Amino acid sequence: MKSTSLQSFFKNNKGFSLMELLVYLSIMSFLLVSIVSFVMWMNSYSLQANASSETLENARTALDVISYEIRGAKGVYMPTTSDSQLSLETTHYLPDNENISFIDFFLCGTAVCLKKESQESIALTPDSVEVTNLSFTQINNSSLPSIRTSLTVRYNNSGEDYSFTLTSTAIPRSY
Repeated sequence: MKSTSLQSFFKNNKGFSLMELLVYLSIMSFLLVSIVSFVMWMNSYSLQANASSETLENARTALDVISYEIRGAKGVYMPTTSDSQLSLETTHYLPDNENISFIDFFLCGTAVCLKKESQESIALTPDSVEVTNLSFTQINNSSLPSIRTSLTVRYNNSGEDYSFTLTSTAIPRSY
């Protein structure tokens, strides 16, 4: 009795056919390729978003420093000011026995630089950001003359072009 029930068990339980196995493998392969593609796309998108965010944040920081220094300045030092350089008279960062100091903003290579009197210039933007345009415009159309700063930056470490132009206007405190 036992041998006949064992034989009938194996006859009824045939297992997987080759066709079922191939269908299963193709479905699993499709799912695996889809998941890997999605993960790679998300990684690429994340890198692009980080590059764009870093570029914009660095441009904002540089523009905020420039605007802060303009607002705190006593005035604009005209002999050295041009479209791409701004020289400010200030009471900040005073050398010994001085009551006025000068600071300059200008392009040094592909970075925005700040130079305080009798000190080395420092870059306000990192190497990952390339400044393609820096311009200063004095606006004298009202009782409060102001300075408009325009800054164009782009991301320097990628084949993608993440470029931003930011503009700010500030009034020196002497007015």
